[in-house]
Amino acid sequence: MAADSDSEAEIIVIGAGAAGLIASAVAAQRSRGSVCLLEKNRKTGVKILMSGGTRCNLTHDTDARGITTAFGHARRFLQPSVGSFDPSAVVAMFNDLGVRTKRESTGKIFPVNDRAVEVRDALHRQAENAGVQIRRPCAVIDVQPEAGDWVVDTDQGRLRCKRLIVTAGGRSYPGCGTTGDAYAWLQRLGHTIMPTHPALVPLVGGPSWMHDLSGVTVDDVAVSVRQMCGQRTVKNPLLVRRASWLFTHFGYSGPGAMDVSRYLTGPTDDDERRFLTIDLTPEVSGTQWEEILRGGDGQSGRTRVGSLLGRHLPSRLADALTLHSDADHTLASLPAAGRRRLVDRLKRLNVPVADSRGFTKAEVTAGGVDLSQVDPRSMASRIHNGLYIAGEVLDVDGWIGGYNFQAAFSTGRAAGIAAARSLETASDT
Repeated sequence: MAADSDSEAEIIVIGAGAAGLIASAVAAQRSRGSVCLLEKNRKTGVKILMSGGTRCNLTHDTDARGITTAFGHARRFLQPSVGSFDPSAVVAMFNDLGVRTKRESTGKIFPVNDRAVEVRDALHRQAENAGVQIRRPCAVIDVQPEAGDWVVDTDQGRLRCKRLIVTAGGRSYPGCGTTGDAYAWLQRLGHTIMPTHPALVPLVGGPSWMHDLSGVTVDDVAVSVRQMCGQRTVKNPLLVRRASWLFTHFGYSGPGAMDVSRYLTGPTDDDERRFLTIDLTPEVSGTQWEEILRGGDGQSGRTRVGSLLGRHLPSRLADALTLHSDADHTLASLPAAGRRRLVDRLKRLNVPVADSRGFTKAEVTAGGVDLSQVDPRSMASRIHNGLYIAGEVLDVDGWIGGYNFQAAFSTGRAAGIAAARSLETASDT
């Protein structure tokens, strides 16, 4: 729907993704003024439609603290908005909108019918029922303040509004239209944009024997991000994440690899190098493995090492570790050096990373609008009055498992409430 030149709305929301759809609906529900939602694509919620393998993992079964913990440096920033609209509130909202949900064993929350389109349709319907005017396709070119209002230049003409909410997303999955457009507008307005890089993205690297394990999943590993400063390895890991791990033909994927990926794709100091190790058996200590491989724990000395490892790991991985540790022996004939080498690989397997699959395969963007320039309770810009910023365009990125949609819903809602309240307060004075 094309916009008329210099047409007006009280509140304009840019970007009809998870944050924008809920921000516009809430703003319309709480304000007497008109609300317009602009979307550059022909469809709203394109990223929602393809998320979770088109199933849409919409949040996680935890409390507000459990959500914010997943966001590292952004944890404290997200506490007010997530605390006001936590996972139970998100589930209740979707239930009220007619979307029944289910909890999977991992804690992920999905729609019962595993259809992302149902989630998108419910959010779209909620916005329309609240009176939001949704204009699409309508690409924003620039935004600027003017005489107490906001001017939004689009490919359909110029719009004016009293309050502006930017929920235009980051750079992940650019095929969805999220190409980082808003960074330039916001930077021109004086906002600092923290360097952006892929997060929740599969990693590239590893020797050929690991690539030969393509398709092998280890259900529970401890992934450590470690640092080298010059020639010195820092004793304590930068991060340890417990999750499943998937070997692929190009490298690594699955929650374990994707959750730590932001630490491998982002900028580092000139003398710093980061690398990954994984503990393949976090429930079995190195000392316990030493005892088991000596024939303890009731093991027969005639037991083959590969057969023993296969009781704890997928058989293909067990065979590969045995072969590449020179441990293809019975327990009785396993040399001490081979035993030590095998235990080291079981507990501290080095997984070389050369690159990532980039923004085209990244689920979220790390980096974005500097959080110190945004009020965490209202998502209001600390630089310009009447401007609100929410969702992935902010410097927030969390673990896989519904955490990022939760942050989008919570920050979008906070922005919608604050913009409507500000508008109503101004009209009453």
